[in-house]
Order: sequence, then structure tokens, then C-alpha cells
Amino acid sequence: MASLKKYRVGSSFQLSQVSPGETPFLEGNEAAQIAEIDELAGELDEMQDLLHAEGRRKVLLVLQGMDTSGKDGTVRWVFSRTSPLGVRVTAFKAPTDDERARDYLWRCHAVVPRTGEIAVWNRSHYEDVLVPVVEGWIDKAEAKRRYAQINDFERLLVETGTVVVKCMLHIDKDEQRERLQARIDTPGKQWKFSMGDLEVRTKWSAYQQAYDKALRATSTDHAPWYVIPANHKRHRNLMIAKLLMKTLREMKLKAPPADPALKGMIIK
Repeated sequence: MASLKKYRVGSSFQLSQVSPGETPFLEGNEAAQIAEIDELAGELDEMQDLLHAEGRRKVLLVLQGMDTSGKDGTVRWVFSRTSPLGVRVTAFKAPTDDERARDYLWRCHAVVPRTGEIAVWNRSHYEDVLVPVVEGWIDKAEAKRRYAQINDFERLLVETGTVVVKCMLHIDKDEQRERLQARIDTPGKQWKFSMGDLEVRTKWSAYQQAYDKALRATSTDHAPWYVIPANHKRHRNLMIAKLLMKTLREMKLKAPPADPALKGMIIK
């Protein structure tokens, strides 16, 4: 049986240890896989109800990855059965002028999950230890300071009731090429394509190195990273759904006790 343990980032972890094409969590034929994802999506909805009813804790799911790694698709499939009232998605773009005028964590802290809520970040504060590192906007000393600040920020979230789940969606360069080409060749998907994607693609190796360093530096006991082999979309969705379900089950969520005043009440 496949285990998540191999994909949890430790101090000696290297991104090259995980092949983006691995599919350890896929079993059966396509129909069976889709049915399993749908079942997990339904269970996630039930667990989110319990999270909301308990009213004490919250969950933050961080999705990071190269362009076309499937962050949008993950949200679409994994939360396909979950009430939109219980899941809030934030997509982080290039910082606005207002955001640049503040510290880089300011815009993230503004959208942390509320009590009883699952928040999903499509990209995140980790953009600030990836793009600036690759582009040379910050030096090694500043990158190290930011790793420490991020660890402290996530510790604050955990100590105030947030369970943090971080997933790096891992694809290879050939898979990205195919997905970018599909966007160009499909009129209904061309809006997703940006010429800037090609510029980033020329720096593929530098981004892999930046991810390698950031993952090791910020995978902690309180907020560990998991690398998700994501060349296969159904595998990506299934693995993340399983990781979320495991996390929620371990929280041992319970609905509040019944209200004695409601016992025997009959509505006429």
C-alpha cells in the first residue's frame, strides 16, 4: 500500500528523489479512480461540516508548483463536493503597489482561515522565497531570514488553532511543455497562456534548485511539506485528497454536544 511518508520533506530531502511521473496512489481503472476521488470529495464535505460545527480550529492548504502544475485543477476536483461556504480559495498574483508597500507576509496574514474554515492558497508566501531568489533580487542571507520568518509565521498559525498542509505539485519540464502547448492549441484555454510563462520556463533548473532549498528549510514538524507527483492529474488529485482526509481524521473532530433544551421538541 502506498505511503505518504516517502513524500514528506525532511532535512536531507532532495526534489530529485521524487519522480513527477510516479503514480503510487492510483489503483484500478480510470472509472474506479474517478469514483474514489468523488467518494473522497464527499467525505471531505462531511469532515468540513464537522470542522465548522466544532468551531475551534481551521485548516490551511498551501498549493505551490511551477506553471501548469495543476493548482486550479486540484481545487476543482478535490473540493468538488464541498460547500463553498466552508472553503475559501485565494490566488496569489504578483504583488500590487499596496502590497509592496508592506512586508511580504502582510497580504497572506489577511487571508488566513477563519475558525471552522478550510482556506486554500493557490500559490502563497513561498513565492517570496522562489521568484526573488531566482531573479537575484535578494541574497542568500535575506533568503535565510525569510525562511525563518515563514517558519515563525506558520508556527503562529498552528499555535492559534490552524492545521497547515503544504503541497508542492511536482511536474517535469516535458509535461509542462505539453500543457503549455495545449493551452496555445485550444482556443478556449488560450486565456490561461502568458508569454511570461516561457520566460520562467527558461529558468527551470534555477527554480528547481530554489524549491529544493525552500522545501528543506521550511518543512517543519508543525507545518511539513509534501511533494506530490503531479504529471498524472488524477494521481495528483487523489493523493492530495487522501492527505487532507488523513489530516482531518487525525484532528479527531467532534460536533458539539446536543442541546438539552431541544430534547423532545416538536415543531408544529
